[in-house]
Amino acid sequence: MKVFLIGGGGREHALADAISRSPDLDRLYCAPGNAGIAAVAECLPIGAEDVDGIEGFVRENAIDLTIIGPERPLILGVADRLRLGGYPVYGPNASAARLEGSKAFTDEILSRHGISDKQFQVFTSPAEAKAYIDEQAVPIVVKADGDAFGKGVKVCASRAEAYDFVDEVMVRRAFGASGDRVVIEECLVGEECTIKVFTDGRTVLPMVASQDHKRIGEGDTGPNTGGMGCYSPVPSVDDALQASIVAEIVKPTVAAMAAEGAPYSGTLYAGCILTDSGPELIEYNCRFGDPETQVVIPRLQSDLLGVLAATAAGKLEGIELEWSEQVAACVVIASGGYPGDYEKGKLITGLDEAAALDGVKVYHAGTAAEDGKAYTSGGRVLGVTALGEDFDDAFDRAYAAVDMISFEGMYCRRDIGRRARRNYSG
Repeated sequence: MKVFLIGGGGREHALADAISRSPDLDRLYCAPGNAGIAAVAECLPIGAEDVDGIEGFVRENAIDLTIIGPERPLILGVADRLRLGGYPVYGPNASAARLEGSKAFTDEILSRHGISDKQFQVFTSPAEAKAYIDEQAVPIVVKADGDAFGKGVKVCASRAEAYDFVDEVMVRRAFGASGDRVVIEECLVGEECTIKVFTDGRTVLPMVASQDHKRIGEGDTGPNTGGMGCYSPVPSVDDALQASIVAEIVKPTVAAMAAEGAPYSGTLYAGCILTDSGPELIEYNCRFGDPETQVVIPRLQSDLLGVLAATAAGKLEGIELEWSEQVAACVVIASGGYPGDYEKGKLITGLDEAAALDGVKVYHAGTAAEDGKAYTSGGRVLGVTALGEDFDDAFDRAYAAVDMISFEGMYCRRDIGRRARRNYSG
């Protein structure tokens, strides 16, 4: 098969690495890719949101399967354009990607189909939003309605904090048009986890659970990021709990989307919270998570490309997945200043030495290659993943690899997985 992967982050490097080992692969292309992906795929100077450029390449090169990694191309309708031309594609159409592209849409469809009874309200007026906040208990959750790269949600401990975030979203326009509306929700309390599935719109095939760390600072402090680290499995999510989340939240959502005329095909990522009254959905993402992919895919022992192709063809029924029992741990290395302003173009050293450690994978995210060397080109630069027999083993290997890597301004959290290590390691 000739395969075309869209994206250039750590998620796409993890996918490309796994796809490159498939016996069915003839040629792997990636647009735009990064310095790490270039080792396993031919990287192309086509932007991930360049719909015309993507379609032209698929047509001219007779691509057998296009896999869309990031959310923006999905929301913009890249999958629609390719399906319209008769080209196999992995990822939902734009109408289905509204599950990520609009928090209001998701809350409304879940409420309409009896999947969730979470309290929420949607506002187009900052004044009306603040008036509603006046009547609610705190803490309270304020969300930009549209996609904000994982940074448009805030749990506000006071009404003043909630007012300010409403202004940041709707008045100061921190997230552009994504802040045309805000969604205000009751605050749910509990441990978070993510459940991801492959689905062709009918069959739902769960992946192993994972848990990430969103905050930039140790102790889960500071602003939200795209994710600073992750691990899998999640000890608090046993097989029975995962099965209930899939049966009571994910499968009904897939059925609801079909009933609403927007059948869903691709990866559906359910961010959940384990409350005292049971699991509740926090949000849906319409693609593989980042850095969740960097711990889930290394545990997959089945052929990833085969699963992706079957999903795109609507033939998931009867497929069973095999997973490693090992623990996977990922530590994200970021540029100093992230998620705020940061500098680019810093030379990265120690990558080969880190990747040579047993059980370690170094996934590139914000990197660019020049004259055979890797330089920083983004906020989240690398994801260092390690497999181990337990949480201590996996995280010890990951942090040993992190300590071999260096660039000016390099930052990472040193407490990723601390609770799991304390409570669940052998």
